[in-house]
Amino acid sequence: MKQITIKELAERLGLSVSTVSRALAGNRNIRRETKEQVLHLAEELGYRPNPVAVNLRSGRSNTVGVIVPEMVTPFAATVIKGIQQVLCARGLKVIIAQSEENPASECENLLLMERFMVDGIIACPCDVARNEEVYRRIRQRGVPLVFYDRAPLHVDAPKVVVDDFATSYFLMEHLVSRGCRRIVHLGGPASIPNAGERLRGYNYAVEKFGLGPDGRSVIPAGVTFDDGREAADELLRRMPDADGLFAWTDTVAIGAMNRLMACGVRVPDQMAVAGYSGTVLSTIVNPQLTTVEQPLEEMGRTAAELLLEKMADPAVPDRTVTLTARIRERASTAR
Repeated sequence: MKQITIKELAERLGLSVSTVSRALAGNRNIRRETKEQVLHLAEELGYRPNPVAVNLRSGRSNTVGVIVPEMVTPFAATVIKGIQQVLCARGLKVIIAQSEENPASECENLLLMERFMVDGIIACPCDVARNEEVYRRIRQRGVPLVFYDRAPLHVDAPKVVVDDFATSYFLMEHLVSRGCRRIVHLGGPASIPNAGERLRGYNYAVEKFGLGPDGRSVIPAGVTFDDGREAADELLRRMPDADGLFAWTDTVAIGAMNRLMACGVRVPDQMAVAGYSGTVLSTIVNPQLTTVEQPLEEMGRTAAELLLEKMADPAVPDRTVTLTARIRERASTAR
């Protein structure tokens, strides 16, 4: 169905485009009779304003863009729930785009948000280095930008994170307390700062508890369930005597745990398994997964509040808010 334009309304009514536009906007200087004529015809023909044109005239879209790396797991959906709780209460709409862990797609999404003239962007990058210049340019153009979870180290912007290093150390401490001495770490991509901080926490615990450095004990893994399964196969080749596993995300942990059990490894009796994220996925596997539980809804709410601060006053100093995550012990490490 063809969209009716202001120009067509003006032609039918014998009025100028400017008069029709002001009548639709409720301008007080337009005669009541004229305004009623315009509104009646607009309703009759099903006229709907062009949101991009409205944004151009007002300079505001009342819309916020949210860019997430993936929507396969409940992680992003839970954060978005928190974001919407804050923004929708303020009358703001939310546009969501996923990058599918692809930096090129992430760049396209950022440019799309700019074209939509969103009032601000909340982002969880899939590769913090690849799009740094795009983030900086967005900031220079005056668009408020907030990062959550995966926060670029070299881009000045408000951020919401957890202490990945400390919580990873405490998770390792938990595994050691359950009798684990040969603990393997399935690490994430080097392009994601969280992965590096979780590896640092693992290495510190290895040194602290005298587990002994072992070049076999850190196995690169990606971000998917399949990556976890492949890493588990590598683990069985490298360290068949391992008695503990710390994966950098729940997704990788679950993929690895399922593969290990399929290969006859008894979890947790032969190998205790732990992850990091704390989504509902950790509760619907058998055995249920011990994990670092991040406060995801709170992360979303905090990111939205930081964005509102910047939208209200761009001169407000950038803040990094570190939220508290906790170890959630479950059956996968109950030895």
